[in-house]
Amino acid sequence: MPIVVNLDVVMAKRKMSLNELSQRVDITLANLSILKNNHAKAVRFTTLEAICRALDCQPGDILEYVPEETTK
Repeated sequence: MPIVVNLDVVMAKRKMSLNELSQRVDITLANLSILKNNHAKAVRFTTLEAICRALDCQPGDILEYVPEETTK
């Protein structure tokens, strides 16, 4: 998938655990884990906003576009 979630990187820089972020954002640990491990198919803007607020970051710090290699 060309969109990569760098949530674990931002959390490490902020020294915040998944449990702490889950409590601050009021999202289940399971759903946050799905997002962190790049298994999410979508993310709501309200969720992204809450994560950015809790981590004091921008959406671009968490989401990254990485083009897939094309086979020729």
